[in-house]
Amino acid sequence: MFKKYDEFIKLFPDFYHLSRAHLRKIVTVWQGLGYNRRAIALKKIAQKVVEEFDGILPSSMEVLETLPGIGKTTAAAISVFAFNQPVPLIETNVRRVFIHHFFQRKTVIKDTEILPLVRKTLDHSNPRKWYYALMDYGAMLKREYQNPNRRSAHYQKQSPFQGSNRQIRGMILKTLIAAPNLFEGEIVQKIGGSIQDVNENLMRLQKEGFIKKTGGKFTIV
Repeated sequence: MFKKYDEFIKLFPDFYHLSRAHLRKIVTVWQGLGYNRRAIALKKIAQKVVEEFDGILPSSMEVLETLPGIGKTTAAAISVFAFNQPVPLIETNVRRVFIHHFFQRKTVIKDTEILPLVRKTLDHSNPRKWYYALMDYGAMLKREYQNPNRRSAHYQKQSPFQGSNRQIRGMILKTLIAAPNLFEGEIVQKIGGSIQDVNENLMRLQKEGFIKKTGGKFTIV
């Protein structure tokens, strides 16, 4: 993961480089770093930061939430880890810590119940370091105990990856990275699966702005 991250930062050291890069190159380097939709969101964010903020990421949570693909939790995480601002943040490991210590006999625990405790315990002198410690501790709790997050009202068990649309979408993108400009039938031959599933995911990828169809052939935008 760190190797992939270093590779990404080396190729796109700032918002200017990222905003001007071809999506195919971004998605290629992004492989192994998470959901592909985040790569296209990053490019859109870079373009907006360059156009509206002179290439400097704003530190305001309210402004961050206006950027593509950034919601309240991501805006809070950026504020904490990029700018060391003391703002309440609940993510999976932080949630696990508070449920384990403060809600041991309760189920269906909402984040609105946890948030006041996060505010009260927040280290205002070095919030970044505090959240790093909480996240490390939360990761340890998952190994040592039955996952406390199962008692969260927001807990959802991730569906199997094998055979999922996530897998098919990833295979389509990897195929088009290796061999641009393919007909739908050629893509089906290369990745396998049903024509219907491939067609459905090709349409989704088009709608999301990942790929385009020209002369019957698909390629990454």
